[in-house]
Parts: sequence; structure tokens; C-alpha cells
Amino acid sequence: MTYHDHYQQAQDHPNEFWLQQALKLNWFVPPQQALSQHQGKSVWFADGQLNTCFLALDSHVEKGRGEQTALIWDSPVTGHKIRYTYQQLLEEVSRFAGVLTTRGVSKGDRVVIYMPMIPQAAIAMLACARLGAIHSVVFGGFAPRELAVRIDDARPKLIVTASCGIEAERIIAYKPLVDAAMDMTSHPVESCIVYQRQQLQADLHHARDIDWDVAMAAAPETVCVSVSATDPLYILYTSGTTGKPKGVVRDNGGHAVALNYSLAAVYNLKPGDVFWAASDVGWVVGHSYIVYGPLIFGATTVMFEGKPVNTPDAGAFWRVVKAYQVNVLFAAPTAFRAIRKADPCARLLPPDALSSLNAVFMAGERLDPATYAWACEHTKKPVIDHWWQTETGWPICANPLGLGDYAVKPGSSTFAVPGYRVQVLDGQGQPVSPGEHGAIAIKLPLPPGCLPTLWQDDDRFQQSYLQQYPGYYTSGDGGYQDEQGYVYIMGRTDDVINVAGHRLSTGEMEEILAGHEAVAECTVIGIDDALKGQIPVGLVLLKDGVVIDEAVLQQELVARVRQQLGPVASFKRAVVVPRLPKTRSGKILRKLLRQIARDAPLSVPSTIDDPDAVTQIQQAMYQQGLVKR
Repeated sequence: MTYHDHYQQAQDHPNEFWLQQALKLNWFVPPQQALSQHQGKSVWFADGQLNTCFLALDSHVEKGRGEQTALIWDSPVTGHKIRYTYQQLLEEVSRFAGVLTTRGVSKGDRVVIYMPMIPQAAIAMLACARLGAIHSVVFGGFAPRELAVRIDDARPKLIVTASCGIEAERIIAYKPLVDAAMDMTSHPVESCIVYQRQQLQADLHHARDIDWDVAMAAAPETVCVSVSATDPLYILYTSGTTGKPKGVVRDNGGHAVALNYSLAAVYNLKPGDVFWAASDVGWVVGHSYIVYGPLIFGATTVMFEGKPVNTPDAGAFWRVVKAYQVNVLFAAPTAFRAIRKADPCARLLPPDALSSLNAVFMAGERLDPATYAWACEHTKKPVIDHWWQTETGWPICANPLGLGDYAVKPGSSTFAVPGYRVQVLDGQGQPVSPGEHGAIAIKLPLPPGCLPTLWQDDDRFQQSYLQQYPGYYTSGDGGYQDEQGYVYIMGRTDDVINVAGHRLSTGEMEEILAGHEAVAECTVIGIDDALKGQIPVGLVLLKDGVVIDEAVLQQELVARVRQQLGPVASFKRAVVVPRLPKTRSGKILRKLLRQIARDAPLSVPSTIDDPDAVTQIQQAMYQQGLVKR
């Protein structure tokens, strides 16, 4: 069946389509119905019983595939590499589930996991799933205040952490951060399990502190608990406009079905293939495509504790692909921009390094055509831009490699994945014509795997996602769809500036700037202007080794925008900066840049990767006379 067959069947006969996909998994009680209504909401596989950990581990061992490699851990920051077979990983997970059980954790309890990119993070997640407990992974290194907010919202029975996290040039002690967070919380946490890393040992001085290895040595192995498909698997907090994080809830059944389907349909994976998502377990990609998806599907997953550059160099990705014969690589565009900046001609890419690789997928932010072209040129592999969100848990739009070979259009994330009915709406909630920009929305009901609600806050779920356009899920992203159905995501709907009454997408201007041969990365923000309301200013990062007069560069960039977008953009300023403020997941903090441009009070999030970048941007914009000091 082709993509169009799948898409039409999922749209016309969703019950039959998704029930067929569901029955590819090993349920304890198979569902008889896919979509049903419960308290006015659409729910998936409500009459089914399963266990996500069983699907990820036990079922493969029972099928005789216990000796297949399940997880590869590669840590250039420590020099360690470990492989786990499905049998070995099952034994570790089963025993850690026993640790949790002895500390009183049972079905429905919450466990906060605050760990670096080490196998124990995945083991803890799977152990929670084994018991029917609900885990909430918090990105390792988040500030105590951010961790405390999540603890008070999730109200966990215990916390699992490590003694430290390791970055290229520093070691981050985790235990003091956890202790500080627990001092701030109103919710008492009964226990804190600490995995001691040899690079930095933590002091276990509270009565609640438990050594991971000591506890594992005495723990019994534990069987899987049967849960309803609609029971929560995890809570993952994402940023909210009020400052309070939103606890995205993921159910067990729809999640497993959607991920299993996506790995075949979207990523064209086969059981036994090697899948590497170069992300972190603290983000949704880490949940879906480092831990759960590949293991449920029966693939080998790679967990990488390092960076695309500086661990040790911009050849890190190529080394990992070659070492483990990776078949599918999934990374953020910002990772490839970092590689491109450090090694513009890809001299660190050996000729035979990517022989095993079938495709490169990118998501997390818009894949600009310049980065797309560079990746295609140097990897000589299909480069697939696909779009999804923490809330959906799996791709909304993609070039579905497992369902046919479709033409790529640079700048587009291709088609809506079967199950998603994507629409572009105007301000009144009406569909717009092909090529016309608007808000990207998804017609309800959402397919399996998407969030059913926010943790303990359904009112906020309704207000944030369903209220603006009744009958639709509001994505918060803007863009357009062309005559052939290709979807173009141009950025968040607030990344639009109003120049003399013309609403212009900063994403379009960024695409034009990024096409200049000297530019490694860029962003465009609006600066208040008395005459035109706002005018655009580009902040550009140069490729390593590039020497160019900034005045000349500005002239060339202004000319590019004028030629490709027109004088209506009023683009006249480009500022070269040493770095851009980003989250630890690589997203540019555009809201923070807009605050700098307005000389407004700054709200610097704890997710920022490099706080010094803020000061450097302020100084650069001050020197150009764009903001006051």
C-alpha cells in the first residue's frame, strides 16, 4: 500500500486502520475497538490491556531474540562504550523495578527521573513502565527552581538521579541541584536513588538517599503489571506561556501503536536495524525514538552522551554512524548547522563512513534549505525534514519513506502523516487557499499517541490547544500548504513581524540569509520602528574560518532579501554575532531575543545552553545602535 492508500484509509476508516496497526503488538487483552468516547473525549483502545515495558523487552526475549543488541551507549565525554542485549536490558530493568517496588512505588505513582544520557536513565524509565508507574523525566542540569516546579506538579513518590552529568569541558554535580530543589518544594519526596558515576561521587547524607548499586544488589526481579491502554505512561513538561510548565500526558496504548507504526511507515526501519536519535532522554525525541519506539519495534537504539562538535570534533556523528552501522540517523537541524559551521567542507567525513546509512531525518525546528542542501551534498543520503511536537509524540508531517518514494521540496516537511488531518486556517478558523499563509491546525480527533490532556489541568489543555479553533488542535505553528499538499512550516505564529502593515514571516528571511555562503546560522527579529511599526534585523553567525568585511556582508544580505522577498521587507540591517542563545535542545530563544530588542526585562530560562550569549548579543546590538544600554 502506498502513502495515499494509508492516508485515505486512516481518514475514512480510522477504527479499522488503527485496530489493524494495534494488533501488530502483543497485548495482554487485545482491544476490540480503536476509537471511542469517554466523558466527551476521544480515546484510543480503551478496552485493551498491555504493558509498554513488556512490548519493549519481554516480548522480544520470548520470541527468541534476547541476544540481539537492544541498546548501545557511546560516551565520548567519558570514553566508555557499552552494549546491552535485549536479555541483559530486561534483567537490569526487571531488577530496578524491584528497587522501586521495595521503596513503595506501584501502579499510578509518579517517579521523577533527573539524569544525564546514561543507560540508567532508560533503565529507570522502562522500570517505571514495567510497574505501571508514571515517570516524568526532567532534563539533567535544569536549575533547582525548574526541577522543584515539576516535582510539586507531578508529586512523585521518589526521584532517580545520578551523581553528575558530563559535558565537553565540565562536570555538573547533580545531587546538590536535586537537594536544593527538594528544599524548595512543598511536596515531600520519600526517597532519592542516586547512580554514582566514577567521574564525581555524590555525598549521600540524607535519610532519603539510596545508592543505586547497593539497592540493585538486593532487589528482586519484577514482572510486568497490566495497565489499561488509556493509563498514563509518562508526564513530560514543556514550556508554557504563563511561566508554569505544561505537563503533557502520554498514554500507554496509543503511544505504543503510533511509535510502532511510525518506525515502519515514516522511517522505513526493519526489526534488527540500528536507529540513532541524536537527542536526549529529557526531550520528547528521547522518549519516543531513543527509548520506547526502537525497542518496541525490535531495533537497536543508540544512546550518545556527547555533542555534534567538540566531543572531540565535528566528525563525531560520522564516527558513531560508522562504528555501529547506523541505518537511520535522526537529529536537529541545529546539530548539522554546528557541524557545517565547524567543518564547512566536511573534511572530517571519511568516504566510507556512511555506507550503512539509509536516510537522515531532522526535526525540532525548521530545516532551512541551506542546511538541507549542505547535508544532502556531503552525506549523499536522503535528508528528510519532518515536523512534530512534544504534544503529539510522533511525526505530524513527513516524507514517509516506508510508504513510497516521494519528491523532496526543500523547506517543506512534505505530507501529513496518515492519521493527521492538517489544515491551514485564517484568523476566523476558515481554511485558506493553497500557498496562503495561516495557522497550522489538526482536525480532531487526533490520532493515537497524541496527548489526551495535561497533567491535573484539563482546563488548561482545552484553553491551550482546542479553544482557539473549535474542532481543531492548534499547533501554534504557522505556514502554508501548496497545490500538491506539501506542508511548509515557517515557524511559531508569533514569529511574524508587522512592517508597515505587511505581516512577514521571519522564517522566510532567515531562509534567504542562510543561503549566503559565509553564513552558518542566523535568526531574524523585529525591532520597533516609529515609522513602520517594526523592521527586521538579522543576527548572523559566520562559518568557522570565514573572513569577510561586515559592511560588505550586510550589503550582500540586504541585496539578497530585496531580490528574493522584495523591498516590502525593509530589511536593512544584519549584525554578526559570536553565538546565538539557545535551549539545551538547540532551539534559538527567539522570545528572549525579542526582549533584548525591545530593551525589556529579560526572562532568561533555565533551559539556556550558554547564558554568556545573552550578554554578547546585547553588546553587539548596542554597538550597532539597535538598543539602548
